[in-house]
Amino acid sequence: MPLHHTIRSLFRAGSVPVLLFAAAAGTLTGADAYAADGPTAALGTPSTVGPDFQYLGTDDKPHGFKAPKGCLAASGGGGRAVTNKTGSTVTFYREPGCAGPAVQVLRPGAVQPVQPYFASARFGITK
Repeated sequence: MPLHHTIRSLFRAGSVPVLLFAAAAGTLTGADAYAADGPTAALGTPSTVGPDFQYLGTDDKPHGFKAPKGCLAASGGGGRAVTNKTGSTVTFYREPGCAGPAVQVLRPGAVQPVQPYFASARFGITK
C-alpha cells in the first residue's frame, strides 16, 4: 500500500517528529511507556495513546513516558530529538538524578534536540 504524498514528503525531508514517531514502532522504555502514534502524529492528528514526553536516545532507540512527574532517568541517553507534549516545562541535566547544572529547558509543546546529551530530566510546574 503506497504512502500518502504528504507522509512520503515528510519522510524524505527527514522531519524529526516523523522519525520519532515512526521509529517508536520498535520499543519504548521507561516508566509507563506506550507505543507511539505512528507518522500521522507528526501531521497534527490528536493523540490519546502515545507518550506525553518522548525522545530519540543516543542509542538510536525511541523512549517515552506517559504523564511524567519529578526527575526521571534518560534511559538510552537522551539528546537527539525531544518532543514535550506535557503541560509543563522540562529541565535537562547531564548527570543522573537531575544533579549538576541544567543543560537546557524545554517548554510545553516544543520539539527540538538537546545538545549534546542529557542523562536525566525534571518535569516542572504544570501551566
